[in-house]
Amino acid sequence: MNKDQIEGRVEQAKGKIKEAAGAVTGNESLKTRGHAQQAAGKVQAGYGDVKEDVKDGIKKTADRL
Repeated sequence: MNKDQIEGRVEQAKGKIKEAAGAVTGNESLKTRGHAQQAAGKVQAGYGDVKEDVKDGIKKTADRL
């Protein structure tokens, strides 16, 4: 697991908390910011996943040589 995967998933969790707090308090702005933070975290985690996949692919190719 790399830094982007971890940070992205943390941002997703923080966004879920914000979104839930916004829903409970009726604060649409907080709810929207939480949703946006989740989306940004998902993108960052996805980027980290791709980096990890590429790294694994390169390692497997090198092992075959």
